Amino acid sequence: MIFQGIRQRVVEMSVMLADHGYFAATGGNLALKADDEHIVVTPSATDYYQMTAADVCVLRLRDLAKVDGDRKPSVETGMHAKLLRIRTDCRASIHTHQPIASACTLLGQPVPVSRADDRALLGREVRMVGYAPSGTAWLSSKLAKTLQPDTNAYLLRTHGAICCGISAEHAMRAISALERITLDYLRTRIATRAAQPSPQQAALRQLLATLDAQPIQDMAV
Repeated sequence: MIFQGIRQRVVEMSVMLADHGYFAATGGNLALKADDEHIVVTPSATDYYQMTAADVCVLRLRDLAKVDGDRKPSVETGMHAKLLRIRTDCRASIHTHQPIASACTLLGQPVPVSRADDRALLGREVRMVGYAPSGTAWLSSKLAKTLQPDTNAYLLRTHGAICCGISAEHAMRAISALERITLDYLRTRIATRAAQPSPQQAALRQLLATLDAQPIQDMAV
């Protein structure tokens, strides 16, 4: 089996992302560069807790021709490949359905990044990619138009998030940081509304309490 080590790394990363609620059931996917000409990608419609290294697909980056792997590649393979072709400095691309960042995609606005260490990891803001159906060339094209060389985290309108990094570890840290800053952003917006008398005030305060009871844990990458 070619690229066995990095394919096993995909399995380990997928389980870790599922453990933290960033992948759910078969939702979420990732791609890593195996070398300058090949990527390894999570398979389509596969339970991450049952997935093996042999299930992980090996594809040529330039044309996505399948080289090895027992299953079909993720339907989002084109999106990952587009990102990795454009961002040649990156070796990892992770698409999640993480809960807080996904909630922020409904707002349709970029999220500012204020802390210096978060800016170093993610960029000055988390940019919003306009809506397009999942798994389509249209979505890949919209992402390509939004990509910036100094931005490593993007919200996909109504469809989760995608983060990239110069290494798998860098991209995993970006995922955790994104969930934390979107939690802060969402909490600030809700708190502003909750401070104003309205019929929804009690519900908004309860929502704030729920968010406060779910701290974001960094992944041990």
